[in-house]
This record gives sequence, structure tokens and C-alpha cells, in this order.
Amino acid sequence: MDFMKVVESRRSVRSFENKEIPEDEIEEIIEIGHMAPSAGNRQARDFIIIKDEEEKDRLVENAYGQSFIAEASWIVVVCANKERSAERYGDRGRELYSVQDATAAVENMLLAVVDKGYGAVWIGAFDEEKVVDQLDIPEGVRPVAMIPIGYPSNVPEEPDKMNADELTHRGRWER
Repeated sequence: MDFMKVVESRRSVRSFENKEIPEDEIEEIIEIGHMAPSAGNRQARDFIIIKDEEEKDRLVENAYGQSFIAEASWIVVVCANKERSAERYGDRGRELYSVQDATAAVENMLLAVVDKGYGAVWIGAFDEEKVVDQLDIPEGVRPVAMIPIGYPSNVPEEPDKMNADELTHRGRWER
């Protein structure tokens, strides 16, 4: 698909068909996520893929009851590896660069999902401590996003967006 078409077609899909996506497709989506830039090439991001229905149901509970999560064929939990970034950049790497690395990967993955004809949504609303416990995430690694991926059963209309000119400041912040 044409890149601009992919970007323009991306939506937050919260309704999925009961159809399976092969694991090799998910692995390719993760590889595309991994191609995102990272501070100092530290690649301070890790991915946990979840297929098991019981684990998905627990993620629903830990994501404040967002039940559509369990409808997805797969859930990818994207984590910021704070210590991997801190090895080179100290506190700034730990608290900022690792999160930027992870979220750059999330956006790449969301665009790859669209290109492949699937649907997904970026979920940041979850109880971080419970997800850490559930998935045995080690100290120094922080889950920053869940991405349920599946065949969309309903694709939302394009939302209203502010004009980019309203958000663009030239030279310095314009009041």
C-alpha cells in the first residue's frame, strides 16, 4: 500500500473478528517495530506477544476492563528497557530515551498492521504494576503500551483533527 494511504487509513480499532492471524505475521510486525530509530542505537525496547486466552483475559482486567482487548488475535506489550538506555545515557536514557525508543516502535507497528490489512489500537490505560506482575517483567523494564491486533470488525470513521498549522510554531513558541 502507498505510504500516505497507510498513514491516512490508520484508525484505533476496538472491535475484532474471531479470525486468527498467523504468528509469522506478528513476528514481521514486531520486526518492523524494531526497525524504528532508537537513541544511540541502544534499542531500548522489548516485546511480549500474547496469544493465550487466559492471559488476554487477565490483561483485560489489568487494563481497567477494556474487554475488546481479549477479542484480538494477538496482544503485543511493548516495553521500555530503561536500563539498556541508561547504560549510555544515565537518567535521561532511563526516563526518556527508553520510552521514546518503545513508542517509536509502537507507531511503526501500528502502520505495519494497517499495511497488512489488520486492525489495532495503542493502549496506554492499564495498571502498570499489575501488568509487570502478570508478565514477569523484570526491574528496569517498563510496559508502555499494549497493542491488540486482529482482523477489524468495525473501522471507525476518521476523527476530527486540528489543523497542523495550529500546532506548528516557527522559531519559538507563538502565543
